[in-house]
Amino acid sequence: MINGLPDKLKSLRQKYGYSQREVANRLKISPSIISGYETGERTPSIEILLALSYLYKCSTDYLLGKEQKNPNPKVDVSGLTQDQIHAITLLVETMRQK
Repeated sequence: MINGLPDKLKSLRQKYGYSQREVANRLKISPSIISGYETGERTPSIEILLALSYLYKCSTDYLLGKEQKNPNPKVDVSGLTQDQIHAITLLVETMRQK
């Protein structure tokens, strides 16, 4: 068991308003497995941990306890073209310079 992971998973699920069944459906696993993660009876695989980080827009470091705070959500660029992603990247770099 990863210390603190069960509480973080339950808290994030509730923050996003998902039921255990909804999370399970998104990850294509059983709701009882999600329950096991949230009670600490089960530990997610690396693949599931990564999927959970995408779903909850947080880093795996946060889920694993390396980061103390949940960072600002990452920008979801799925569905954008490479040109659009590049434009967003340039915008962020420009804003950091100011």
